[in-house]
Amino acid sequence: MVGAFGLNETHTSRLKQIYDHSGIDYRYSVIPDFGKNKKDNHTFFANTPNMEPFPGTSQRLKIYQNEAINIAATAAKNCLGSFKKDLTKDITHLITVSCTGMHAPGIDIELVAKLGLNKHTERTCINFMGCYGSLNALKVADYICRANVHAKVLIVSIELCTLHFQKESTLDNWVANSLFSDGAAAVLVENIAHKTGINSYLTLDTFYTEFVHEAKDEMGWYVGDTGFEMKLTAKVSKQIKRHIKPITDQLLAKAGLNFDQISRFAVHPGGRKILEAAEEALGFTKEKNKFSYAVLRDYGNMSSATILFVLKKLLEDPEVKKKENILSFAFGPGLTVESMILQRN
Repeated sequence: MVGAFGLNETHTSRLKQIYDHSGIDYRYSVIPDFGKNKKDNHTFFANTPNMEPFPGTSQRLKIYQNEAINIAATAAKNCLGSFKKDLTKDITHLITVSCTGMHAPGIDIELVAKLGLNKHTERTCINFMGCYGSLNALKVADYICRANVHAKVLIVSIELCTLHFQKESTLDNWVANSLFSDGAAAVLVENIAHKTGINSYLTLDTFYTEFVHEAKDEMGWYVGDTGFEMKLTAKVSKQIKRHIKPITDQLLAKAGLNFDQISRFAVHPGGRKILEAAEEALGFTKEKNKFSYAVLRDYGNMSSATILFVLKKLLEDPEVKKKENILSFAFGPGLTVESMILQRN
């Protein structure tokens, strides 16, 4: 990153501090260049002092079109493979989530073919909503399963954030390029009346959404000539800290719960400061939100896929007790706060 931005000694020191305090140890990318030294031959970005010619949007989305389907399909197979029964032909609905690429025919149709789902599987695409996209997918799946008790909804989130590296040396780009990474996750949602045999599951209970219009300029996601451009200011965590308490109160009132009835938290790890802002505003401990830190440490911010990684850890944790209430948040452009309450069963 120092070489890509062409930083002097002072700015190099500042950038290193951002990385040292990020809470991230590992990140993954479909582009091998990020793991190479500057002297190595790059496969995508030009190995020139100013990285010119810099890849355009069409070049980046071509990689998305070639790579996303395989990663998404692997996540879906991992999910479906956790059941004793082959559910491939039982899937009635497919919801795909992504904000880092798109094409038509898209990931949804490709997944139906690659996974061997029925051609009449109903498909819904949630695109360009940012890090809270998977909470919207869970919400849509919840609606479907309430309307049709026999529905089995497969959600697949696939994000290739690193395709959209921007080399302009700004603080926003420094921060964005220190956080984002690539990943995919999948989840099966079904009505409890026709639950597939499995020992442990999460029950979707209550959803609440609200956006903070006065903070709309603090986070944005735009299509540019050289990929998608992220706007992420230092004020995002401050806005979350300011507004998350009243939003939480609305969610709890809708659920008929008190805050002291919440045992665990699953906060989208958009960055270490965002996790700390939620903890300080609501008054809960880092220990109760430990899986968000673990996912941030091991994977970075994979946009919409990230919260599903956190929920998977809660699903598998032997210390989580039956009927424990879990409070979950994800954030994105708007500034939007999506929230939900789940239970472990």
